[in-house]
Formats: sequence, structure tokens, C-alpha cells
Amino acid sequence: MKADPEAQRRLLDLQAIDIALTQLAHKRKALPEHAELDKLARELSAKEDDRVRAQVAVDDLDRDIERLERDAEQVRARKDKDQSRLDAGTGPARELEALQHEIATLARRQSELEDAELELMEQRESAQATLDEVVAALEARRTTRAEAERRRDEALVAIAKDEEFRRSGRRPLAADLPADLVGLYDKIRESSGGIGAAMLRHGRCEGCRIELSGGDRARVKAAPTDEVVRCEECRRILVRTAESGL
Repeated sequence: MKADPEAQRRLLDLQAIDIALTQLAHKRKALPEHAELDKLARELSAKEDDRVRAQVAVDDLDRDIERLERDAEQVRARKDKDQSRLDAGTGPARELEALQHEIATLARRQSELEDAELELMEQRESAQATLDEVVAALEARRTTRAEAERRRDEALVAIAKDEEFRRSGRRPLAADLPADLVGLYDKIRESSGGIGAAMLRHGRCEGCRIELSGGDRARVKAAPTDEVVRCEECRRILVRTAESGL
């Protein structure tokens, strides 16, 4: 393939833009915020599970406390009714004695229920404290996530702007070069890790970093300046300049 030497040299400008675009693509994928957000997602999921368990514990205690309150209220109502009957003093003595016995039994039962309720209320206070702590941790992580998302989005916008700037410079440059030269360059670049053209600097290919052998150096030196030469090792286009050392 033949191409004007200046066109070949401008391939290096095209290559520099493509390297920058590759680096930007890698930067987008490797943003630290991606890993941070993945970690936060796992933590939020675990904390949400903790919140559900803590809420269930509080709800269970609330139901138990409500049940004890109902039972205690029933006992109090029955005791008050019996006390009213006893205070009235009507009825046989045996019946009044039985009322006294039942009132004492109900009083003990009421005390047991109130003690049990008090114990559950203390457990509920502890369970609520645990729930509040988990909810606070969740909110803190959500705040951290929002901040990480903001930083990620700002970084992505900056990368996108940089990419568009690079592409806006690449388009006219590629259009101004011979189509067959750009086609060969793109084909090599796709199959060679993103590098399609490399400078020959002091007898060494800057693409594969291997120094040309004596025979290869003689071959390249003998090639017309408008001939597109390629590295025998990596097959990339070798761009000759004043620094080639030929």
C-alpha cells in the first residue's frame, strides 16, 4: 500500500486520539464509585433485612403487650364487679366469702399480668432502640449512596464530554486521510489491542517495543517513503520519522 509520508505520520495523531478514547472507556468502567455503590448495595440489602427483623420483633412485642392489656383489663373489670358485689354486702355469707377469695385470686392474676406487661414493655423499649439504630444506619448508607451516585454521575458526564471532544477531533482527521490507509489502520487496531500504528523510534517498534533486526531495518530503510511498512513482529503500521534511526 502506498500513502503520502505526511498522511502516515498523521496516523500517529489518530492513534493518540484512539488511545485517549480507550483510556476514557476504561476510566468509565473502573470508576471507584462503581465498586463503592456495589458495596453499598450489599450493605443496604443486609441492613434492610436487619430492619425487617427488628420491626417484626417490635410488632410481635406490641401484639403481646396488647394481649396482656386486654387480659388485664378483663381481670380488672371482673375484680371491680366482684368488689362492688362484696361492698354491697348482699347474699349469703358463703357467697360473700367466695367473692373475697375470687377477688384475691383476681388481684394476684392482675399483678402477674401487669408484671408481665411491664417486662414486655422493657423488652419493647430495647427492641425499639435496636430498630432505631438500624433505621439510622440505613439512612446513613442511603445518604452515602446518594453522594456516591452524584460523584459517579458527575464523573460520567465529564468523561462523556471528553469523549465527544476527542471524537470531534477524530472525525475530520480520519476523513482527511486516505480511506484505504484508515481502513487498514482500523483493522489492525481492532485485532491488536487498540494499537494500529506505531512510531519507529531509534530502530525499535513503539507498538511491540521490539528492536528491528538488521534485516528488517535494512528492509524498512530501503522502502520508498510513500510505502506503508509494517512491523514483522506485531504487524502494526510502522510510521517513519526523523527519530526512526534508519
